[in-house]
Amino acid sequence: MTDGPSYGFDTLQIHAGARPDPATGARQTPIYQTTAYVFRDAEHAAALFNLQEVGYIYSRLTNPTVAVLQERIATLEGGVGAVCCSSGHAAQIMALFPLMAPGRNVVASTRLYGGTVTQFSQTIKRFGWSAKFVDFDDLDAVAAAIDDNTRAVFCEAIANPGGYITDVRAVADLADAAGVPLIVDNTTATPYLCRPIEHGATLVVHSTTKYLTGNGTVTGGCVVDSGRFDWSASDKFPSLSAPEPAYHGLRFHETFGPLAYTFHGIAIGLRDLGMTMNPQAAHYTLMGIETLSLRMERHVENAVKIAQWLEADPRIAYVTYAGLPSSPYFDRAKTVCPKGAGALFTFAVKGGYEACVRLVDSLEIFSHVANLGDTRSLIIHSASTTHRQLTPEQQKAAGAAPDVVRVSIGIEDADDLIADLNQALARAVA
Repeated sequence: MTDGPSYGFDTLQIHAGARPDPATGARQTPIYQTTAYVFRDAEHAAALFNLQEVGYIYSRLTNPTVAVLQERIATLEGGVGAVCCSSGHAAQIMALFPLMAPGRNVVASTRLYGGTVTQFSQTIKRFGWSAKFVDFDDLDAVAAAIDDNTRAVFCEAIANPGGYITDVRAVADLADAAGVPLIVDNTTATPYLCRPIEHGATLVVHSTTKYLTGNGTVTGGCVVDSGRFDWSASDKFPSLSAPEPAYHGLRFHETFGPLAYTFHGIAIGLRDLGMTMNPQAAHYTLMGIETLSLRMERHVENAVKIAQWLEADPRIAYVTYAGLPSSPYFDRAKTVCPKGAGALFTFAVKGGYEACVRLVDSLEIFSHVANLGDTRSLIIHSASTTHRQLTPEQQKAAGAAPDVVRVSIGIEDADDLIADLNQALARAVA
């Protein structure tokens, strides 16, 4: 699409980044299933490898199908660029990679997906990095946790599994005051419900596996750069501000300006980590994004109806959905996610752990899977699965206590979903 009119979300989710194929005129973005690309001549090849010209070298770095997806997600998020990779977990490492070094830390919310908590509390130690986990509702605690070795602040816009809403603007202000970037995982909200960059986020990460693709077929991740952070304002981020030996002393921020982080993610992150998204996965995700707004509207509509029904049911102890007036996050959701509080939340079943297990085993429409964001409604008992590796205290802090199940509400008929929950609850608490 050309620079011109300010297009609406529904138009951009179909057209952003995509152009008719120059060779065939194909309207849908082709799957460029190739590993390498022929150079025009030796001078062209040298210019590409020296980062003097933008183009395609090798599909570990760049691929035309993936490039369309990167531009589309960046456009929908209001960023200047994006780098797609193999999974949401890969995106988190890719996001931190240019920022961190041995001895440095990231200040992270306690309300995160269980796999992220494990990645941050255990795996990144092998790089010499560390994480400080803080309740992001306690802004004073967040500010106190940021120290001279902090290189990023990390949270989820709508936290998995509880559906809690983060005050992105308030946290962004704290990160700005400390001179470090705020990274927001926007997987659960998608740019249709929340645009973290508009609330001050520096970087946005996605598991494109979830709502962006929406059909449970492929894994993928994405890192979106706002282009607004001054990487040269201090000496905290030498990967972006200092001379890069692998490119003859090139300084990414000095050379590429607002696109410095994005170019680093491709030229060094994908080059050396190799967390590449394959073109077929990019194609499936592009197809999914074309209907993102339509799906999210139905996801939210169904979630509201089902959460209201659950909250009124005497077999349920509580529901965490931020779209309910009873939620402490109800007012915040109107600001952070004005089009709805998403479709992921938890509810506690009277009867505890065993009742939760019976509930999961008794459902017929809901699928018992370790995923979210599908068109199908999904359920999981987090304490025995996705958050099993956490301590009881960590489980509770993350919203995954033993008596809690997580649901990802799909786009089926809401009355059918309620009937399914009703019959399963009857068995669960009998």
